[in-house]
Amino acid sequence: MSRSVTDLPSNYPDLWRVDPDRLTTLLIEAGWHVVGRRSGIYNRLAPPGEVEGRLGSFVVPLDREAPEFVELMQHVLQQASAPIYRSLWTRSIAPRLFTDPTDEFSFRKESAAPSGLIAWREGERLISSARKTLVAGAKSYMTPDRHFGNRHGQFANRYLDSVMMGQTEPGSYIVKAFAPSASTVPMRKTVEPVFDVGSAAGVVSRDISRSVVKALAATVEAINHYRTSGSLAGFDEGVRHGVSYEMAIAIIGITEDSDGSDITIEWDTSVPGDTEDLFSRYEFSGGDTPILEKAAHRLAAAEESSFTSVVGRVHLLARKEADSPGVFGVENLQGNQPKKVRVRLADDDEYHEAIRAYDENLAVQVSGNLEREGNLHWLYNAHLVRTVGHLDEFAAPHTGGSGHIEGQISLDDLS
Repeated sequence: MSRSVTDLPSNYPDLWRVDPDRLTTLLIEAGWHVVGRRSGIYNRLAPPGEVEGRLGSFVVPLDREAPEFVELMQHVLQQASAPIYRSLWTRSIAPRLFTDPTDEFSFRKESAAPSGLIAWREGERLISSARKTLVAGAKSYMTPDRHFGNRHGQFANRYLDSVMMGQTEPGSYIVKAFAPSASTVPMRKTVEPVFDVGSAAGVVSRDISRSVVKALAATVEAINHYRTSGSLAGFDEGVRHGVSYEMAIAIIGITEDSDGSDITIEWDTSVPGDTEDLFSRYEFSGGDTPILEKAAHRLAAAEESSFTSVVGRVHLLARKEADSPGVFGVENLQGNQPKKVRVRLADDDEYHEAIRAYDENLAVQVSGNLEREGNLHWLYNAHLVRTVGHLDEFAAPHTGGSGHIEGQISLDDLS
């Protein structure tokens, strides 16, 4: 069982790691205010909304060399995490105090469930969309592109590996991502230690986070342009600012079946830097979904003439092996050719969504680059965009034969 700050002994070594200036900044951002100080010795703060002296002020020790530093630090942390401030401490202070400086991304989606709750599948979808948003923005740091496919995937994953996930907040369901502000993301995967800490070795993670925000802002601008003009030209123009097929697909997961959603970003003020806005919010509605769907198809199709989107029934499953992408078969329900395709996913996580679609008789929409190999059609670098409804809602064409191919088994054999 993990221990809270109030359970820690006074000589607990991690208290030496607490940055008193950072603690002071976080307390002030959360509503505390400075009521006194002695330079280099302490800062005295009053709690939010309290008359000075009513519940006692907080003394943040500044001199790490002072013999009483650990004892005083433990005391102020006990005060700040007391039950009366527990929610504020848990949501706004502790996640940033006990990690390196981080910039905070919040992905919010209105839910019909009680406050702070969301349907399990919708929650999974929101987390997946948050991840895809960060990955798409990270890829755009390397170079703007309409459709990345697998390009820059390893770099984006190294950035994602440095990001922490935080707790949801009361109210609408919110997924929090804490991206390091001052750490370095390697440009290339390295086996040997990297001694060159210059630009050749890596990128400051905040610069990548800025690319995520830049891509988000450009996508929102393109959506607004479509609303007023009915034209997708804004998405074309926005590519140089980070708009991409991947970003459009990521945001669809946030907007779809939503009564309202938004993404907010708060930059960590304890790290020096030229952040134009300390707080940004990008709002979406369920009505943005069809716009983003059209844009995603345009962005991908313009880059690859073989790009295809198929809606159909999952009917085959290849045995998934370690370090290999998931593969499954889809029977096209739209009545256009090809009638059956084999799908090789670019994202392993989406393989499990295909299994769920089969189990629950749901049609899926998959998109990828269509190639023909002999008598078989394949979608490569494919993404399972979404489930689109129960199979009963579609008029499935009659198909004959087992559709079996070597290396694949029917899902019926797994039941």
